[in-house]
Amino acid sequence: MSVTVTEIVLPGKVEPEGLESRSRSLPAPAAGQVLVRMEATGVSFAEQQMRRGKYYDQPAFPFVPGYDMVGTVTAAGPDVDPALVGTRVAALTKVGAWSSHMLLDAATVVPVPEGVSAAEAETVVVNGITAWQMLHRVARVRTGQTILVMGANGGVGSTLVQLARAAGIRVIGTASPRHHDAVTALGATPLDYRAADLPAQVRALAPNGVDAVFDHVGGAGIVDSFRLLAAGGALVSYGTAATRDQAGSSRLPVLKLFGRLAVWNVLPNRRRASFFNIWTGSRKPEAFHRRLREDLTAVFALLADGTLRPQVAAEIPLAEASAALRLAESGTVTGKVVLVP
Repeated sequence: MSVTVTEIVLPGKVEPEGLESRSRSLPAPAAGQVLVRMEATGVSFAEQQMRRGKYYDQPAFPFVPGYDMVGTVTAAGPDVDPALVGTRVAALTKVGAWSSHMLLDAATVVPVPEGVSAAEAETVVVNGITAWQMLHRVARVRTGQTILVMGANGGVGSTLVQLARAAGIRVIGTASPRHHDAVTALGATPLDYRAADLPAQVRALAPNGVDAVFDHVGGAGIVDSFRLLAAGGALVSYGTAATRDQAGSSRLPVLKLFGRLAVWNVLPNRRRASFFNIWTGSRKPEAFHRRLREDLTAVFALLADGTLRPQVAAEIPLAEASAALRLAESGTVTGKVVLVP
């Protein structure tokens, strides 16, 4: 039977208060699909970019945002194991998760361990996969090495710090001074990201350079990030926050960044630079989702045993998505703003 769902719609380039709500009918699951009742979805940097029309490959307006979600399977379509019904699962969606219900391919959902709440699990879906893959699959940082995490108080940053510390990696993390206690509690050495002598402060802590830099800022500061690398180090860029509020093309800052990274990779400098895109490899869905399941399962295991502490900045009802988006953009919170039914 069909179900009536409530969705939050991004109608165009609007302020957070311009989000709209709508209801529509969702059909019963088709073959290979499950119907999931949303219990938690998140507000990530992607949605902040999307409302400005600046996310690199966002769909055309209007659309329902929501990069990931956690919920309970309420119905299963043909060819799906009926035992999935009643199971709490997580999924990476890119868009569509700011909704009371979603139809998802059963092959793309990952079971959430018992004892982990929906909001806790939500904090490590896109953030956890991103942090895990950048640390272990891209930069391949080893125990005993030192890394620099830009925005160590943010959703991805705070997760990255914890995963690194769990692997025996030393972490230097940038954040505004009001978040330094929180960054310290996560196990990192905090530095003020606005300090004029930030590179010198990093060098004082790591005289030979750091083994990896994780930079979501982009812009002109990416040059300092690359220069701070030790021989054999890796720069992993995964965003362009510095240009979030700039007018003009959404693609130009990203293309400039890609060009700069490409040039650095052909220079004989013994250092690597790359841009992380969680959707790399998605043209081969089976292998892509197998890797996502493997990595998210590993992150969930650390969450379930207490190694990874969920950083829930706030839980806000879906109907108040505008307030949640405004809070996420304020820069005043540590962790992830979570939307709940």
